[in-house]
Amino acid sequence: MGTAITFKRPDGKDASGYLANAARGNAPGVVVIQEWWGLSDQIKGLCDRFALAGFDALAPDLYKGKVVPYHDMESANKEMNSLDFMDATTQTVRGATQYLSRNGAKVGLTGFCLGGAVTIIGATKIPELAAGVVFYGIPPEQAAKPADVKIPLQAHFANKDDWCTPQLVDGFENGMKAAGKSLELFRYDAEHAFVNEQRQAVHDREAAELAWGRATEFFRKHLG
Repeated sequence: MGTAITFKRPDGKDASGYLANAARGNAPGVVVIQEWWGLSDQIKGLCDRFALAGFDALAPDLYKGKVVPYHDMESANKEMNSLDFMDATTQTVRGATQYLSRNGAKVGLTGFCLGGAVTIIGATKIPELAAGVVFYGIPPEQAAKPADVKIPLQAHFANKDDWCTPQLVDGFENGMKAAGKSLELFRYDAEHAFVNEQRQAVHDREAAELAWGRATEFFRKHLG
């Protein structure tokens, strides 16, 4: 359904990604950020799904073509740890946001796992954004403080998550509340990455559908 595109970062360098367009013209945009596996078929499928829901969706390729197979956690961890999160967010993700907003459309940011953390960083660093939806990822506080979040956020977390733990989630929620920031937070009795239907060991269809409905409704409210 979608197509591979190249777009410019603010620094003038080229970045690539997967774009799925809504049927209507001048649709609002959603930038979709990958898990630590890379720009997988599953993430491309989510872009297609956003397009069917009425949004132009662009997933920038933060690993520049590399996709790690699901069983290889060691390689995924290595790729994630070698990613320059600040450059990825303020350049590649911001470039994707600017690409979708070029006709005056409002743009939201969403991401999963690694992409959830990028979404929170983006909420503090990307002025063109109107809203964000976070899935089970929180950056270290030195990368993004709740007090610096500039857009309404919705967040989805898993209670059985040993990476983005309930304790981390509590800290983030308390930080957002203390700073008086707009946050809708949902917790699910599910595993980390429960939205990913290609990973049957962790996928929870009921939780995933509930979260998807909440996310699209939130974006419709804030992006039009």
